[in-house]
Amino acid sequence: MTDKTNAVDLITGHRRMRRNRKADWTRRMVQENRLTVDDLIWPIFVVPGSGIVEPIEAMPGVNRMSIDKAVEAAKEAADLGIPALATFPNIEMSLRDDTGSNSLAANNLINETTRAIKKSVPNIGVITDVALDPFTSHGHDGILRDGEIVNDETVAQIARAAVLQADAGADIIAPSDMMDGRIGAIRQALDAAGHQNVGIMSYATKFASAFYGPYREAIGTGGLLKGDKKTYYIDPANGTEAMRDAALDVEEGADMLMVKPGLPYLDICWRMKEAFGLPVFAYQVSGEYSQIKAAAANGWIDGERVMLETLLAFKRAGCDGILSYFAMDVARILAKR
Repeated sequence: MTDKTNAVDLITGHRRMRRNRKADWTRRMVQENRLTVDDLIWPIFVVPGSGIVEPIEAMPGVNRMSIDKAVEAAKEAADLGIPALATFPNIEMSLRDDTGSNSLAANNLINETTRAIKKSVPNIGVITDVALDPFTSHGHDGILRDGEIVNDETVAQIARAAVLQADAGADIIAPSDMMDGRIGAIRQALDAAGHQNVGIMSYATKFASAFYGPYREAIGTGGLLKGDKKTYYIDPANGTEAMRDAALDVEEGADMLMVKPGLPYLDICWRMKEAFGLPVFAYQVSGEYSQIKAAAANGWIDGERVMLETLLAFKRAGCDGILSYFAMDVARILAKR
């Protein structure tokens, strides 16, 4: 028998990585990570009024919706199998003030949205954010006094707001304000109000990123922001500090952890999953979304493939799910497979 050993066999020690890539069936058989509809959380933007579907210029394909339209969207998302929505309000400017006091109104826009969705679509999860930026006249996530975002007063207010959101039917509270001690304060407040079953998804590592611009247009805070958020968001250069921040949230009672933004911080996703073992989520933020949409619109990339590839990257990095404005598009694609 003729020896057909090749020089490459001698170089690789008879190990060839391409054997498992030779056909579609072998590639599917050894695939390590899969994206499913169960991985998707859909962020939506809500505005006052009725019958409103208002395109957001900086986020092609994303709309602000009145509550009735948000309910319709929630039904469609549930029918596609999306587990949960994350809701963000764009309230009237007349209701915004230095302290974000409308966050404490039981019938404010975010709470009324929750009630309507949970009444009509009870089988979809509702995740609410208690940060004050949609409610403040200055666009910051906390109460502004004498040029400073005051930590403790803000924490007390968002803990009260969290209880009101749970009263309205929110399944998970997701505080994004990055104030010290907020997770423990919210947990104590929820439990004292009898909401032991309401979870907390901590924005455990929210970075002072340049990727948030289109989102601020969506909730109407872009032109309001005075200064920046570097005194309470994490420096993008600091991975170890981010892990310390996440560890404190775990100790204070967070049920789930989030990394925001997503793709530029895959290393943080992996480190958090390895360190804590809690469910880890990434928020593929507005700037990430808009870049893909803009490049695809110009024909520079295959938008669908890039969209799916980025979401799969989150799974590879250890994420249990992704908040993404692509959620509905992806769910429709997956439904056809």
